[in-house]
Amino acid sequence: KRIAGTVISFSRTTEKHTKEYITHLVQSAYYDTEKDIVQLQADPRLFELYQFDRKVLLQLKAINALKRRESAQALYTFIESLPRDPAPISLARLRARLNLKSPVFSQNQTVRRAMEQLREIGYLDYTEIQRGRTKLFCIHYRRPKLKPPHDESAENPQLPATPGDVSPEMAEKLALLDKLGITLDDLEKLFKSR
Repeated sequence: KRIAGTVISFSRTTEKHTKEYITHLVQSAYYDTEKDIVQLQADPRLFELYQFDRKVLLQLKAINALKRRESAQALYTFIESLPRDPAPISLARLRARLNLKSPVFSQNQTVRRAMEQLREIGYLDYTEIQRGRTKLFCIHYRRPKLKPPHDESAENPQLPATPGDVSPEMAEKLALLDKLGITLDDLEKLFKSR
């Protein structure tokens, strides 16, 4: 009743007149306690609001799977809010996100444990890499529903094999170029043209 009773109004006032649109969060609601059914009909003009809420509702599945794992829950909400195919996230950034007061070594253990818990529930897969003195987490995929998609090849594209004598940093750079659609032939043409 509280949701259905919430009124939203949009108004636009000019010097001569005012235009106003008034609606409710829910167009109609039906619930049956005997059958344990709740049906909410949204106002289609508020689709952007419901798109955001849908994402929040998906998060509850992982939050419930992470009961009493507050660090993993906090990292989950942070990682889920990132754009698709995020850049590698530094260990320092994740430490700052958790806002822990313990020594850095202990904070690093907490972050790694939380990331492993996210992997265990099936939310994500990642690789921890080092660039110089900076530790980074490369997130390969995220699954808000905690279930693999029907076509896992779309989720985990196979990178081309790199020669064994390439350093991990160079392999990461090659993978980034591949992600951007830049081939080694493109680079070769670019350097020859200079």
